[in-house]
Amino acid sequence: MTSSIQLGQNVIIGQNVVLGENIIIGNNVIIYDGTQIGNNVIIQDNVVIGKQPTRAKASILPETKKLPPSIIGNGVTIGTSSIIYANAEIADEVFVADLATIRERVVVGERTIVGRGVAIENDCKVGSRCKLETNCYITAYSELGDHVFIAPCVVTTNDNFMGRSKERFGKFRGVTVQTGGRIGANATVLPGKVIHEDGTVAAASVVTKDVQKEDLVVGSPAKKIRNVPENQLLRNQG
Repeated sequence: MTSSIQLGQNVIIGQNVVLGENIIIGNNVIIYDGTQIGNNVIIQDNVVIGKQPTRAKASILPETKKLPPSIIGNGVTIGTSSIIYANAEIADEVFVADLATIRERVVVGERTIVGRGVAIENDCKVGSRCKLETNCYITAYSELGDHVFIAPCVVTTNDNFMGRSKERFGKFRGVTVQTGGRIGANATVLPGKVIHEDGTVAAASVVTKDVQKEDLVVGSPAKKIRNVPENQLLRNQG
């Protein structure tokens, strides 16, 4: 470690951790073995980076061997009490707010904002310059394109059988939100549904079928009411 690294109290840094220049690490931080952290990174109090996942005895998911270390890019900020699991990759200038959870095998693109209390479950891909707002839930096996907006308390789902019949095994499907897609507060998106480019879901809607490109949908179940206004389309932004 170099003199450009500021350490708080009770910091635990595992073996073979790679730390860049100009890093600030708060109190009670744990960084597990092999983690790679770039330059100009801020890690606030009580953060855990590189945590290996554990599996409940009743889980249907297969046991996993030890996963590769997590990778944190340059200019990243990680808020108080956030947890980033092993094998997560956080690109440059991502902002992770307090109490967020980013699970294993997740990729987060550059300049994305992961809001307070957001949960991104395992095996997700999040694009660049996205905004995931407070307490939204990104279910496992989901994919978000670039410039995606997810409002507070949005829920995405991946299990049509709600955890009972064996029929569900092998049929988990996350949601897909293509580039420029937007989902309003308290909306729910059912498993496997696709929100195409610039598709927009109004607040409190329930998405039971795919949302087509540049459509605005409202209600439960969500139905198209009109096209997204031209001045709101991603391609028309300055």
